Amino acid sequence: MAQKTLPELTEREVLALAIAGEEEDSRIYQTFADQLRDTYPHSAEMFDAMAEEERGHRAMLYNLYRERFGEHLPPIRREDVKGFLKRRPVWLSQAMSVDRMRQEAEVMEVQAARFYDKAATQTLDVSVRELLTRLADIERGHERRAGALAETHLRGDAAAEEEATKRRMFVLQYIQPGLAGLMDGSVSTLAPLFAAAFATQSNWETFLVGLAASIGAGISMGFAEALSDDGSLTGRGAPWIRGFVTGLMTTVGGIGHTLPYLVPDAWPNAFMIATSIAGVIVLVELWAIAWIRARYMDTPFLQAAFQVVLGGVLVFLAGILIGSA
Repeated sequence: MAQKTLPELTEREVLALAIAGEEEDSRIYQTFADQLRDTYPHSAEMFDAMAEEERGHRAMLYNLYRERFGEHLPPIRREDVKGFLKRRPVWLSQAMSVDRMRQEAEVMEVQAARFYDKAATQTLDVSVRELLTRLADIERGHERRAGALAETHLRGDAAAEEEATKRRMFVLQYIQPGLAGLMDGSVSTLAPLFAAAFATQSNWETFLVGLAASIGAGISMGFAEALSDDGSLTGRGAPWIRGFVTGLMTTVGGIGHTLPYLVPDAWPNAFMIATSIAGVIVLVELWAIAWIRARYMDTPFLQAAFQVVLGGVLVFLAGILIGSA
């Protein structure tokens, strides 16, 4: 099925999407509960209750659907509607801390409440609109309940919790798109840049190739991010801001190791000087990416460093080999 926007959905499709969403969320919460049952029994109980409520919401929605449209549900999923974030594969929860699970639950409930609010405004059936509005209020209550887990287990006060929420939204709206851009710009431009460098042995020509690759990648990534999600349902912020952040960081990631090739070709050993500086900058960029992933994405630093540096080095070597052929 081709992607649709929310206003393009029929009432039947909206209800079917809501049913599928409640069922998926209940499975995610139940998985969280099962993972935490031995170590954090109170959190497990909370996620058990949230999973049970999501199953209850599904039953309410399906009863209303059957009254209006019969038994058959159209095969519509979140992935079929533009603006929805794909849910995290539940098996990854085995590597998630209790705090990360709570954060995931908060984001899920915010997205669900936004969906019900927007869906309620476009439906003409009074009973459907009343149910969607009621579910939006319930999901906002779930968001507060998810937030209460932090106070129970982390003993944070209200100010600290508010600051943590701001940090999560900052990560969602700026860090994630910026990191995606930085990784793409830093890694994807290595091969064309160093292939041109070793093929031409000319700093100026290499600089032009690197500049074109960086700007081109920035424009491409910026548009891809902006068009992927309008932010109205996911809370990820305005699409043009995310697109700008992603495009800018993609360009910055490529420009960093391109600038050394501004060393004039007339200098003695100009090519080796520029390439040596560029190589050092590449290492700095890769370690910076690993640090950001460890700092904001809850990835162990050594794991992040191994993944990023290994990938970058392989692309770097590929560029050199191609350029030297």
